[in-house]
Amino acid sequence: MPIIVHLDVMLARRKMRSRELAEHIGITEANLSLLKSGKVRGVRFETLAAICAALSCQPGDLLSWTPDPSDATPAGATRPEDTGADPLCPPDAPA
Repeated sequence: MPIIVHLDVMLARRKMRSRELAEHIGITEANLSLLKSGKVRGVRFETLAAICAALSCQPGDLLSWTPDPSDATPAGATRPEDTGADPLCPPDAPA
């Protein structure tokens, strides 16, 4: 997965245990463990904000993105954002 979770690093820097963080933000230790291991499909902004507040950090301190080579754009292909098109709006849809 190209999203890397650095929650263990921030917990160590803040000298905080997983149990303490889980209690502070109101989630189970099991769910926090899944989040730390990257085995979740998503995280609510509310939860991310609570983690950032508890650890006095920014979302970028907790998450990073690494490109997946299998998702590379083929040579010569263009991406919508490279042409100035809105990548969230299909070309035939009204803007």
